[in-house]
Amino acid sequence: MTDLPHPKRPPDSVPVTPAEGTPVIPPKPASRAAKVSLWRYLRLFRADLLSAQPAKLYRAWMAEFRTPVFRSFLVNQPDLVRTVLKDRPELFPKSNRIGEGLRPLLGNSVFLTNGEVWKRQRRIIDPAFEGGRLRQIYPAMYAAAEAAVARLSTQLEQQPDRPIEIEAETSHAAADVIFRTLFSIPIDHETAQEVFHRFRAYQQGQPILNLAAFVPLPRWLPRFHRPATRRNAARIRGLIKGLTEQRMAAIDAGHAPDDLATKVMTMQDPETGELFTTDEMVDQVAIFFLAGHETSASALAWALYLVALAPDWQEKIAAEAAALSLDQFAAAGRLRISRDVFREALRLYPPVPMMVREASCPQQFRGRAVPKGAQVVLSPWHLHRHERLWENPDGFDPGRWQTENGKTCQREAYIPFSAGPRVCTGAGFAMIEGPLILSMILERFRVEPVADQQPIPVAHLTVRSKNGIWLQLIPR
Repeated sequence: MTDLPHPKRPPDSVPVTPAEGTPVIPPKPASRAAKVSLWRYLRLFRADLLSAQPAKLYRAWMAEFRTPVFRSFLVNQPDLVRTVLKDRPELFPKSNRIGEGLRPLLGNSVFLTNGEVWKRQRRIIDPAFEGGRLRQIYPAMYAAAEAAVARLSTQLEQQPDRPIEIEAETSHAAADVIFRTLFSIPIDHETAQEVFHRFRAYQQGQPILNLAAFVPLPRWLPRFHRPATRRNAARIRGLIKGLTEQRMAAIDAGHAPDDLATKVMTMQDPETGELFTTDEMVDQVAIFFLAGHETSASALAWALYLVALAPDWQEKIAAEAAALSLDQFAAAGRLRISRDVFREALRLYPPVPMMVREASCPQQFRGRAVPKGAQVVLSPWHLHRHERLWENPDGFDPGRWQTENGKTCQREAYIPFSAGPRVCTGAGFAMIEGPLILSMILERFRVEPVADQQPIPVAHLTVRSKNGIWLQLIPR
């Protein structure tokens, strides 16, 4: 196994911090020209999902993309988003094409299934993430956060003046949380290390939405994936299968730890009494890792960059953290400032920028016919920055969540974890993990941006920076 190279390290640079009181407008990809050919659009889409879209989508309530072989509707109007996700989700199942790029890794996981299969999977999975379980796994989250702070301290001791690529660090921390809470092993466990590195390679080479999510392909036509993508997916699934089989043996022997893996593996479907098979469990663990590691790592890295641009907010977080006993679960509910900052990072840089549903029967949206089989695209990226909904939509303003506009938009135009029956099972998990790690890092360090190293958002498996996010950390 070879370690994945970090983004190119910048030379020693002078940190740059905006003047106090300056509005903070973090980086946003440039939009494409209003009209391009289909061929040009497909090339742009392949390069980056975000910058391939026109600027008008930040104001449009709905937009149609039509070709000779398919029709796609991007929906931003809040009541239509609610219709698709909450009011009539059974009429808008997850598009089967969403799995075209992810199937090698995720198999038949709850992220990709529909209908009765999906309902059965959720009946088994959901109880593991109920509120009481979060209290039980909180010590593992805290231990992972402590380890992350210790790793950063060691790096600064060795090279005190060198910038740190913070995405790599948040990925490490989020992966550690997943392994500790799921399998009761830290990230330095040999198997956990390899899964982590393989996942980093996979996410850099595989977008969460590829062209097959929009272009219908015959079922008989072979799906082609990069050799490295197939190899990494196969190896990750093999490693997860080994951990799953070991855990099943421990459960049978009566000495399995009481963690999330044990909870899910021993949970019977309340309607049929069935348990997950080994292969089914591998599928679910793969999506637990993707949803719980990739998304949290992305949001946390952007949150740290955003507060580097806004020193007043990081000082508020540090003061809030210092006043609490963060090793106690009760403190999690009192990290109000940190939670608002993390929530704002999820708004500006939603880890999953677009979701695709399929119309199972003809519909009418805004007086326009949506035919059966059409793709209905819900874009947190555009909805969260919609110019007709949000005040200061491109600005970093954690205080917005206490305003009437912010509260209204949180209810009607904020879907970082999706919404309705298919809302992410781990949403509560993420909203404890993210603010906790953010608080513990900022309690120990100040963070500053680095001159000439502005991150460029791009969409891989999640919204990441093209060349990493470089920050200067200064011990407090």
